[in-house]
Amino acid sequence: MTEWSDLSERAQTLLRILIDRYIEEGAPIGSRTLSRVGNLNLSPATIRNVMADLEDLGLIRAPHTSAGRVPTELGYRFFVNSLLVHRNNISLDLAKLDKLEKALLEETDGDPQRIASTASNLLSSLTRYAGVVTLPRQSRAALRQIEFIGLSERRVLVVLVTQDGSVQNRIVVTPRTYSQAELVRFGNYLNEQFAGVSIKDMRERLLHELRRVRNDIENGLADAITLAETAVDPGNDERSDVIVTGQTNLMGLDDLSSMEQLKRLFQAFTEKKELMELLDQCERANGVQIFIGSESGNPTFEECSVIGAPYSYEGEILGVLGVIGPQRMHYDQVIQIVDLTSRLMGKAIGGQ
Repeated sequence: MTEWSDLSERAQTLLRILIDRYIEEGAPIGSRTLSRVGNLNLSPATIRNVMADLEDLGLIRAPHTSAGRVPTELGYRFFVNSLLVHRNNISLDLAKLDKLEKALLEETDGDPQRIASTASNLLSSLTRYAGVVTLPRQSRAALRQIEFIGLSERRVLVVLVTQDGSVQNRIVVTPRTYSQAELVRFGNYLNEQFAGVSIKDMRERLLHELRRVRNDIENGLADAITLAETAVDPGNDERSDVIVTGQTNLMGLDDLSSMEQLKRLFQAFTEKKELMELLDQCERANGVQIFIGSESGNPTFEECSVIGAPYSYEGEILGVLGVIGPQRMHYDQVIQIVDLTSRLMGKAIGGQ
């Protein structure tokens, strides 16, 4: 596959200018337009020849009988890769920077739900596309109460209530059947030991506590700790909910004019399953992740671009945020906004 570096400098320049102009104007770009911008000092015939080469490579195309050309999905990918290589040239308006910092760090009172909601609204308002933010995982929340309820043979419902009021339910398969009296005793012991402790710290302390009481067969405390350890294992975390704002910004865009496409998008925003699967891919990324069209692997988003990033604190990933918009977007600005918001949100939540 052709790489950006394989293109001649002239071809790179023309492709970059064509995409910049198309993103700005939304109309097919012809050789005459290119000859008037960028101080290229190239004849229209030379520009037409380079454009023909770019079209042969699948980087641009003619949308209809127009003499102009528009970028393809592959062309956008080349363009974005160039931006990322030269990302020091990407700058964000200082007013937008101040708005982000003030809203996330000063106006949310440290409430994780409010921080996530504010971040989603900011992403939408600053980009004019749809902003998506997953609620932070509960690992930093402090435990208020843990309760065990026997369901049937060897199945126990574990109810975790955190001090911010959220409730998580986990079903744990146990090595033997416990009486409800045993389960109540387990809950009382764990509440006495871990109330007010964060879920993350609780995981670490449970391992230490298990070693301490492993031989206490009479009280069965090792069983209580094993149950709790299984319930708070990060692999059993329930997937966080996702906040979506600004969906209506996608209506009326030329790039997303298909009513069938919009219907699928809005259904995905409502049901959230496909959206969460997409955001899971962003969580596994190192920094900003960009999906252009079919790169998402999901037909629902094939006419869109998705720019997302995990937000974290002290190396622990807490959630994911991002922007969903058309392929014709100002990638330089959106990349910077997503990157900065992810870092500020991790700081806002983790600093509490």
